Amino acid sequence: MMKKQLGFTLMEIAIVLVVIGILLGGVLKGQELLTNAKIKRLKNDFNGIVAAYHAYEDRYRAMPGDDSLANNANRGWTDGTAGNGNGVLANNDAFAAAAGARENQDFWQHLRYSGLVAGNPAGAVLNTGGTANPTHSFNGQIGISNVGAGWGLGLAGIILCAGNLPGKAAQSLDADMDDGLLNSGQIRAIVGNNNIEPAGGTPTAAPYLDDGVAYYTVCKTL
Repeated sequence: MMKKQLGFTLMEIAIVLVVIGILLGGVLKGQELLTNAKIKRLKNDFNGIVAAYHAYEDRYRAMPGDDSLANNANRGWTDGTAGNGNGVLANNDAFAAAAGARENQDFWQHLRYSGLVAGNPAGAVLNTGGTANPTHSFNGQIGISNVGAGWGLGLAGIILCAGNLPGKAAQSLDADMDDGLLNSGQIRAIVGNNNIEPAGGTPTAAPYLDDGVAYYTVCKTL
């Protein structure tokens, strides 16, 4: 008697391949939806911080971080550190916590004490607790800065920056709020996968790369 041949038929293999394809497509689509949701949250963070900044100015007639009355004696803000009230944030790097130039860190604490930005304002140590830079949906930091000679990407005044952004997120943020180009307009970027001041502070003269390797620090005029 002939033995019955074991194994899959071509039809069965084809069905399995179709099922695998559907599953892979679903996973990739899910990843795309997750990335888009993160980009949307990032844009909302930028818009929310800009709105909070202007709301603080309207309420207290002062700039958050530079506000000379933002302390316990004047407002009952226990750990609040008052600024010098000169209309300039005393720091030229969006992410650094330089000793003696802490107004860009107190910017976040003043907004938290006022309730305009979420988070516990407690703590007086630079870039810790109430003074810490917030983080965004791609696990980088959001920083605020007054443009200086070696920092600011050619922008002017006060800038809002997000570090450690993948190319797709950086390009989407720029295209949605500005011209989509790294080195022009009110949003500019530099290649860098960290949350510190990029050396030189000059915008990268190249297109955004969505290669999973390049990361960017993106800054916007407040």
